[in-house]
Amino acid sequence: MPFKKAIFLDRDGVINIDNGYTHTVSDFHFCEEIFTVCQHFQREGFLIIVVTNQSGIARGLYTADDFHTLTEWMVEEFRKRSITISKVYFCPHHPDFGPFDSRRCNCRKPKPGMLNAALIDFQLDPSKCILIGDKESDIEAAQRAEIGTTILIDSKSAVQERNTKADIRCKNLEELTRNDTPINY
Repeated sequence: MPFKKAIFLDRDGVINIDNGYTHTVSDFHFCEEIFTVCQHFQREGFLIIVVTNQSGIARGLYTADDFHTLTEWMVEEFRKRSITISKVYFCPHHPDFGPFDSRRCNCRKPKPGMLNAALIDFQLDPSKCILIGDKESDIEAAQRAEIGTTILIDSKSAVQERNTKADIRCKNLEELTRNDTPINY
């Protein structure tokens, strides 16, 4: 298998601007430089995998079908730019909403369930993988899954994450495309 490493992307705040419970194409606005970043890592041999909490489903704000419709559109937008999203993992659960038996899932970040599933599904070496997130829960999930490098992007939510455990903190995605960003891969 040619791929043994992947870059994991959170969705809201990394791929798209986080406006809160984004679930329609009309509300979905890509973050600047996301396509450039993905093209860069794809050229370096990384699979691109999305891992996203989607508690709006458990809260009843939108349906899983709404999420899948938006995801298909998003993946196609990447494909138009010759970027392959290998898979999108999502957690529709929330500890305070939805059916009681789904409230204690192992997939909602900061739990590592989605990352662990991807590591198995794609036979990835976690030490060679990278996660880009905008919340400390993204970083914690990656550390629990023993992901090699964690990157926190400053978004409106990350600004409040003053003391991060991330390996690298960037003001924006553009910093990741510069040669002076200390990413080991």
